[in-house]
Amino acid sequence: MMKVFFSQAILSIVAVLFLQIVYAQQHQLTLSDAIRTGLNNYQSIQAKRNYVNASAAIVQNAKNQYLPDVTASIQQAYGTINGQFGVYSAMAGASTVASSGLTNATQNWTAAFGSIYLINTNWEFVSFGRLHSKIDIASKQLLLDSANLTQEKFVQSVKIAGAYLNLLIAQRFVQNAQANVDRAGFVQQTVIARTKSGLNPGVDSSIANSDLSAAKLVLIQSINTEQQQRNQLCQLINIVPDVLTLDTAYFFNQPNQYNTSFAVDSNPQVLFYKSRINQSLSAEKYLQKSINPGVNLFGSFQGKGSGFDYDYSAVTNANYSKNYFDGINPSRYNYLVGLGISWNIVSLAKIKQQVKAQQFVTAAYQNEYDLVNTQLKDQLLLSDQQIENSIKSIKEVPFEYKAASDAYLQKTVLYKNGLANIVDVQQALYNLNRAETDRSVAYINIWQALLLKSAASGDFDLFMKQVK
Repeated sequence: MMKVFFSQAILSIVAVLFLQIVYAQQHQLTLSDAIRTGLNNYQSIQAKRNYVNASAAIVQNAKNQYLPDVTASIQQAYGTINGQFGVYSAMAGASTVASSGLTNATQNWTAAFGSIYLINTNWEFVSFGRLHSKIDIASKQLLLDSANLTQEKFVQSVKIAGAYLNLLIAQRFVQNAQANVDRAGFVQQTVIARTKSGLNPGVDSSIANSDLSAAKLVLIQSINTEQQQRNQLCQLINIVPDVLTLDTAYFFNQPNQYNTSFAVDSNPQVLFYKSRINQSLSAEKYLQKSINPGVNLFGSFQGKGSGFDYDYSAVTNANYSKNYFDGINPSRYNYLVGLGISWNIVSLAKIKQQVKAQQFVTAAYQNEYDLVNTQLKDQLLLSDQQIENSIKSIKEVPFEYKAASDAYLQKTVLYKNGLANIVDVQQALYNLNRAETDRSVAYINIWQALLLKSAASGDFDLFMKQVK
């Protein structure tokens, strides 16, 4: 019976552990999943997608400027038709009444209905490159917004990967800090036992208590850092901050490939700055072309109705009708077609300074392009140096950890047997904690160095094709 009981208990424990492992794997957030989630959810990327859609609509609108303007209007009114000799000109913001009637010696208040039905068309079919340059600047703006979106996705991916690795190392620091607390607690129990038995001085227990408190404070700080890093990662992928289970394979594996064929010029960040220059150059051309004249083809067809007959006389007040339908029924029709050219001859003086200002903007964009290009090239060199140093660290940390672990074991055994003092144990504990930290950091450092190289070169696949 006892054997059966223990067998069932062991099976139950194994089943629970298996379910925990499966649960952890199902809820594990891989780096690829984190990046995919961030690119889909992050509001800044969604905003830039909308900017691209808006620019695409503006390009289509610019192309539609080639179409003629066609205006149809219907007007029905009731009023008088007194005429008077004189001159006037239309002014902006002001309107006047267009009444056509006889010029009489006195005012006449006879009124009737009138109407006009009108279709006008105006087509600027020759603009000497002005409309084409407008389409070009809209297209360059679309390319700029598209490059901005690509850059934002690239930068966001790098940020998420960096935050993921930072959270991974922060979680490992919590584990290391907890292990250090456990070791400090074990040493404290050993010291207290030997102190109570009179084998060690009482000051040893005070030192052990102090070391345990210090270890607990480090654990609290590590937890605080882990929470901050977790919150930052959750912000970047736009999810509710929660406990995240990450892929710990990065602590045991290193990249297989460190070289890339990408040049800095193909980096999405550099391409974005290059697109700004191209957009500004197009703006210069548009401003220069805007001074050109335009050749218009225009036409009009009109139908007009009036309650006043053709032989109406204000003297006799005869031959007019107040009937609504008599006034709105068109009885006369006219058409016209024509060709015109218009040119603002002082536009050259007005546009000159705008062109000059845009040229300065282009020069500023070129300066920023050169700055980013130089910074990324320097960053690329730094990443190669960091990769080389990280490889050396990975080769060295196993020796450090083994030596520190052996020394800690040795000093604790010697202390139990009265052959070492508390300071020796304290130093061994410190060295082992530092070795654990160095071992944890070494592998993450090489992944971060590879991420830095991917960010500098623009070849993010160099990093992503080696992660899960």
